[in-house]
Amino acid sequence: MNIIICDDSPKDRETLIELLQNYAQERNECFEITEYNSGFNLCEGECIMTQEERRCYLIQYLLKEEIRFRKQKIPKDKQGQENLLRSLMNTRLPKPIPADFLKIQDEYLIERNRERGITDIADLTPVASDPRLYIWQGDITTLKCDAIVNACNSQMLGCFSPMHACIDNFIHTYAGMELRLKMYEIMKKQGHEEETGKAKITSGYNLPAKYILHTVGPIIQWEVTGKEEELLASCYRECLKLAADTGAESVAFCCLSTGVFRFPQQRAAEIAIETVKNYINEDSRIKKVIFNVFKDDDLRIYHALIG
Repeated sequence: MNIIICDDSPKDRETLIELLQNYAQERNECFEITEYNSGFNLCEGECIMTQEERRCYLIQYLLKEEIRFRKQKIPKDKQGQENLLRSLMNTRLPKPIPADFLKIQDEYLIERNRERGITDIADLTPVASDPRLYIWQGDITTLKCDAIVNACNSQMLGCFSPMHACIDNFIHTYAGMELRLKMYEIMKKQGHEEETGKAKITSGYNLPAKYILHTVGPIIQWEVTGKEEELLASCYRECLKLAADTGAESVAFCCLSTGVFRFPQQRAAEIAIETVKNYINEDSRIKKVIFNVFKDDDLRIYHALIG
């Protein structure tokens, strides 16, 4: 196997070569390493890295980056490797990422997202009651539209729990590690945690969606009050306005605040639909809105409300 390395940074070059050699030893393979002095990345040469090679390279790099992980063994099976890589990405703090790592990560995630399957909004059918509205059940990270909405906590840095099933974890996993670093830069500049009902926007990075809207929904402690209802409505309005101002015409909303934030599903759906309809009736820049549901209960609720 031939790997071509283009390098302007001796320190990064040595790290990469060591990782490749370790990987080769584990697989009982030989790597022919060629170096050029013209920018640091793995170039397309005699051999383009396979998904398995990319995955193992990323794992090796992240394991070596943290002293506490250096004795971690890499699983032999694909699922075990995918789970380990996701866990390492979930727990990594927001800090600079070498360009060579990002290139391989991006190649890996773009292909990984293709493998998972992509649903294009162009292939969806709107509800009968309003041609601008859609109901879709599925994984929002596989949806190709202009913008998807992420349900965040007030730190806005993504979920740090390895393999957690929340939407925040999924979005950061499949967008890539640049997203957490970007959110850290945004929040550091802001100087305080995000207020409930507000929103931020970033690139979608490696997701099929062009943009990600990040918003913090209200947390229900006891009964829902008018204040919490208004804050939830504000999440939808702020996301739609930010999307429109950025040039996005299609937006996909998850069921904000209805998970661990405990907002009742029925009332949350009513607020979502009412707020979205009112907004797009006033602002024609938003052409399509997808209500993305994951649970069967939410699917039934939305179909009962708008068909």
